[in-house]
Amino acid sequence: MSQEKVDRYKKEKANRKQIMRKQRMMNLVRKGVLTLVALALVGWLGYSAYDMYESGKERVVAEVNYDAVTDYLNGLTAQADTEE
Repeated sequence: MSQEKVDRYKKEKANRKQIMRKQRMMNLVRKGVLTLVALALVGWLGYSAYDMYESGKERVVAEVNYDAVTDYLNGLTAQADTEE
């Protein structure tokens, strides 16, 4: 081997623990990011499926009778007209 290769090997061997630690940390970070992305995807798919299920259900419709309010407002308008 050339002297350059020998020097490079010695430097790598001296820093092998640090290099391995850095690789393990990057592996953990990569796995963590992928886990977060997977959880977000599963959550989004679950929410979308639930939304589709809920949109297919029949909704309860309530009717409101506003006759009393309309009569009251008409009475106020009529009363204001007579006062003028």
